[in-house]
Parts: sequence; structure tokens; C-alpha cells
Amino acid sequence: MSKAAPTGLDRLELMQTFVRIVEAGSLSAAARQMASTQPTISRRLMWLEQTLGLKLLQRSTHAMKLTEDGERCYAHAKTLLEAWSAVESDLRGAKDTPRGHLRAIAPHAFGQHLLVEPLAEFLRENPEVTVDWMLLDRQVDFIAEGIDCAIRVGAVEEPGVVAVRLGEVPRILVAAPGLWGAGDPPSRPEELARLPWLALTQFYRNEIKLRQVDGARIETLAIQPRMCTDNLYAARSGVRSGIGAALVSAWLVADDLASGQLCQLAPDWEASPLPVHLIYPYARIYPARLREFIAVMKRATPNIPGMRPPTPSMTSTLM
Repeated sequence: MSKAAPTGLDRLELMQTFVRIVEAGSLSAAARQMASTQPTISRRLMWLEQTLGLKLLQRSTHAMKLTEDGERCYAHAKTLLEAWSAVESDLRGAKDTPRGHLRAIAPHAFGQHLLVEPLAEFLRENPEVTVDWMLLDRQVDFIAEGIDCAIRVGAVEEPGVVAVRLGEVPRILVAAPGLWGAGDPPSRPEELARLPWLALTQFYRNEIKLRQVDGARIETLAIQPRMCTDNLYAARSGVRSGIGAALVSAWLVADDLASGQLCQLAPDWEASPLPVHLIYPYARIYPARLREFIAVMKRATPNIPGMRPPTPSMTSTLM
């Protein structure tokens, strides 16, 4: 018969050990991080499983996997430990000092091109925080996957989340110099239809809706793309190679426009901008590291070349 957990080792410590095992990826890695030994960590896991009457991990020689009960336990343990940490910090008068580990999601292109510098700024300002910066182009289950927050470009449709509007992405028309022939670049929507086109399939394929920047006119432009892609960088490369004109996010081509490698077409016209949100699950208490991360992203995002502040009527409220 297995021994019961020592009375000096409470359930909170067992939960802390379990979370560390999951996030470290193995018992041995958790033991190293906790300055303990693998047998000690293994016993703590066993005691927690006995206390709950559940199997939390499936272990083999080469792999470790959460059971369904283990996934639920991990999500609840994270919430419990976050709440306890907030209580502890508040009582000690350190509630505004960000510390601990933050797990954040961003879209691939956005996360690798635009947001690394704001992330670096956040880490410089908060030396007691570490970050998992994961690039995924899909919705996530915040609780089940242990995610603290996500950057979303486009509409937010998930129920039960808080959405903080960070900024918006203008979408403009661009082409390689001379794609239209001799003379100045086309400046009106009706002059664009005769051009060869490249389509970004997640946003448009056979038509483009344009709005006058300083007016109320709206035009729908029918196009016949020579190339279609679902990848932003492939679209930029195609436009730079002269395959066709395209409607793209302004940040994607800011450097190309500045260097003259691309030209903006019809500069008085744009498509509807894409909103950029930072989203996270609703909770009664938010750790200081999440609050500070949101503050840094709200401050930095509108100042990134090719971005702009959110439309005032659609700005979200922070917590």
C-alpha cells in the first residue's frame, strides 16, 4: 500500500508540482526546475492522484500524456494557483509587480514580423516574467490549453472572452512599378479592373470592396486573379515579382513602399481595416503580468509602421 502524503505537504504544493510537471514536459525536467529529485516529484504526483482518486498522466518509457481527467485538473490547478498568487501578492503589498509565466498566442505572420519588438519591450520592463510566444492561426481553448491570452486579427466571435482593441490594420492596393504600363499609377477604382490581380483567399477572390478614405463612396471592383494564395508573405512576393496587383495589409508592404519596390494604387481608396484585439478568458482576478502585457501591447501596436489606432467608436474597455 502506498503511503499517504505527509501532513506538511498540502494540496496546493501538490498542485504546484503537477503544473510544473505538465509545463516542463517530464518528471526529470520538473525536478530540475524545482531543485528536487525525480523520485520526490514522482511521489508527489502519486499522492495527488491518490488524493483525487484519478489518473492524471499516462506515462511510458518515451512519452508522457495528460489523461482527460489530467487536462481538467491542469486547467483548474492553473486557475487555483493564479488566484492564490494574486491573494499572496495583494497581502504582501506586491500586487502590481508582474512575475511568473505568461503563455500567449499570435497569428504566424503578425507574431513573427510585428510583435516581437513589443514583446521584447515587455520582457525588458518586467524581468521577473517569462513568456511562451506561440504562433497559431486558429482559435484556442484557453482553459484546456493553458493559454493566458491571444492576439487576434479580424473579428472576435468566441463567447465568454474579454476583447481589448489594440489597433487596426489598414488594407491598401499595391503593385510593382510599371505593372499598369506607362505613366502614373492608377488613382481611381475604375482604372484598376484592367490590371492583372493576385488574390488573398481568406479575404477576397473575385471582387474587392473599396471605401473612399475621405468620403462616403463605396465601390465594388470585379477582378480575375492570375494567382490565389492564403499566405501573406507569398502574396507579397507575388506582387513584388509583378504577377499582379493586390489588396494587402499596410504593415506587410511598409518597407517595400518606402524603398520604391512597390507602389500604392488609388491611395484615396482602402478596404475596410482589420481590427486587432488581445483576447483572454473572463476571470475575477487577473495577474499583474497579464495586465502589464495588455498595457504594453496597447501602447505599442498603434505605433507600428503600417498600423494605426483603433477607430474610437469601436475601442474596447480594459478590465
